Amino acid sequence: MLQGFQRKHLRGLAHAYKPVVYIGQKGISESLSESFEDALNSHELIKVKFVDFKEKEQKKELIAELEKAAACEMVGMTGHIAIFFRQNRDPEKRKISIPKERN
Repeated sequence: MLQGFQRKHLRGLAHAYKPVVYIGQKGISESLSESFEDALNSHELIKVKFVDFKEKEQKKELIAELEKAAACEMVGMTGHIAIFFRQNRDPEKRKISIPKERN
């Protein structure tokens, strides 16, 4: 579980990123789950854009489903774009370092 300052740090890193996964009409399909997993494995920090889901409650449900399925955490959301993070299990392959304590 990430703390507030860690989420803020990750949101700052993701600011320049472009969305790598787009969720359309079909919602969360098997192929979407696979591409979501692949993106997390290779990038650790990704942006997901909700194309056809404009209702906040719908997005919350999809986010909860993605977090549970991929064992990741949403670190922020702006409009229709959510930012997800999952640290690589292999310490040598980690690309992003999370601050341990507040500066």
